[in-house]
Amino acid sequence: MARHQERPAAQGPRLRNVAIIAHVDHGKTTLVDALFRAAGTFRANQQVAERALDRGEIERERGITILSKCTSLAWKGVRINIVDTPGHADFGGEVERIMSMVDGAIVVVDAGDGPMPQTKFVVAKALEAGLKPIVVLNKVDRPESRPNEALDAVFDLLSALGASDAQLDFPALYASAKEGWAVFDPAEPRVGMAPLLDTVLAHIPPPAAEPDAPFAMLATLLEGDPYLGRVLTGRIHAGRIRVGTTIKAISLDGAEVERLRVTKLLTFRGLDRVPVEEAEAGDIVALAGTARATVANTLADPEVAVPIATRPVDPPTLAMTFGINDSPLAGRDGDKVTSRMIRERLFREAEGNVAIRVSETGDTDRFEVAGRGELQLGVLIETLRRDGFELSISRPRVLFRADPVTGARLEPLEEILVDVDDAFAGAVVEGLSARRAELTDMRPSGGGKTRLTFVGPSRGLVGYHGEFLTATRGTGVMYRIFHGYGPHRGAIAGRRNGVLISNADGAAVAYALWNLEERGALFIEPGTRVYPGMIIGEHSRGTDLAVNPLKGKHLTNIRAAGKDDAVRLSPPRRFSLEQALAYIEDDELVEVTPRHVRLRKRLLDPHARKRAERLSEAG
Repeated sequence: MARHQERPAAQGPRLRNVAIIAHVDHGKTTLVDALFRAAGTFRANQQVAERALDRGEIERERGITILSKCTSLAWKGVRINIVDTPGHADFGGEVERIMSMVDGAIVVVDAGDGPMPQTKFVVAKALEAGLKPIVVLNKVDRPESRPNEALDAVFDLLSALGASDAQLDFPALYASAKEGWAVFDPAEPRVGMAPLLDTVLAHIPPPAAEPDAPFAMLATLLEGDPYLGRVLTGRIHAGRIRVGTTIKAISLDGAEVERLRVTKLLTFRGLDRVPVEEAEAGDIVALAGTARATVANTLADPEVAVPIATRPVDPPTLAMTFGINDSPLAGRDGDKVTSRMIRERLFREAEGNVAIRVSETGDTDRFEVAGRGELQLGVLIETLRRDGFELSISRPRVLFRADPVTGARLEPLEEILVDVDDAFAGAVVEGLSARRAELTDMRPSGGGKTRLTFVGPSRGLVGYHGEFLTATRGTGVMYRIFHGYGPHRGAIAGRRNGVLISNADGAAVAYALWNLEERGALFIEPGTRVYPGMIIGEHSRGTDLAVNPLKGKHLTNIRAAGKDDAVRLSPPRRFSLEQALAYIEDDELVEVTPRHVRLRKRLLDPHARKRAERLSEAG
């Protein structure tokens, strides 16, 4: 390992393909902004939004990268194609599938936090693909940064992951992406990002390609364009391609998917996709003209018969049921309410997102959607509701496996890393232990904080985040990443409280809600439209209770001696989409529309619920 690298020299051919990978919030997208400015992609006086690559509405709202994105910049006569990847574990599929597009990786590590769970995941995928890393210790300008300790931890991580000697001999730079500088030694003048760009030219090899072979390209990203139709992005492994050429798409088993004519060929220049007439081996391009070809297909010359091998993507661990909204309020907010529309949209999503799996169920109105975690599926639901869909969503459930040798039941486990104030460490250990998680490491992290590491079942974390924030007074930070499959760890206690269920249809009345407050916390306010079977609050006891939120005050002609009691209600408890999904039980659903998130019972009729409850007890 080289702590302070000698200055790069040779450049080689005029193209480099590199991915930027890191744990969430360690500064990947901000680093890309700084590289753009250093390379002159932005004019000196140009006003550009922070995290320019996070163009999606949800990405900008949440401050996270959700989809991998391609871009490029020019440096010293060399074009550097850059792929920005998500940092959250739920979107790990976006990281896995782009590894075949690049020849090296810039690993961004927060100099204060050091390597985190997602750092381990993305670095492992990069090492498996044989990529050579460049380590950037970001945020060294912060007072809490510990760059040398973080660098040692990165080296230990790479060693533990089985990195080769060449991969362990990585260049390391100290940087502040926000301030726009990177250096080999913290004592050097901090004048810009040139050292990092020079390191990319010297350390990342040019793409190995066969320019004279027949054209072959692995489709890695799929998106829909309103003008171009289906657009596939990938790296050209061999040959060259021109607009108007006829090619074919081959599936992984060698079957021909379709023949197509390339109607548009695009390459990446800064934040834009620029049309070109021709592209050659080694470059990352996007092409239009396909009707059925999809991710993991090989696009090739008609004479090519063998598809390009691709690495398998880790399987989903969590599933939900997406169905039509069949409540009395269905169709009032959205314009996409039929099962046919939902089916088409879900299967189109699964086609471009390799980490999501959609399957039919015995009910034609419901579909099972499996993914990596609550956040990934929550973002999908949020996207659908903004597109005008109305849905009913079930409680998340984990996907079990059977041991191939013993047949024993295996469940997905996650590695959980928690940074928490020392005073709350005991409450976190107690809470996660009750959810069958095992404490594997506990150490002080400085500043009166403790870092805890657990391994626990994925099903134990469903709905835990709200409890975690309560236990740590909102100061704790929790990260989680898929650890593997292990033996089933036994039963986990569910929600302790029952719910208050409306037995009437209409607008909720303040006086009725005021009287119901003694029964438990309410989720609605006066004027909210309710229907029989809708959940309007949490019961203070462990059983469900049917209530009437429409019952008004009886009026008489007798005037009271004193003033009437003023109706003063406590603020209702509000749920985000993810919180609602985590709160419900197996016999409940979340009703999602473009304007509302409601909780309801799966069976709206009280008699049907009673029959189902008796059958459950008997069974």
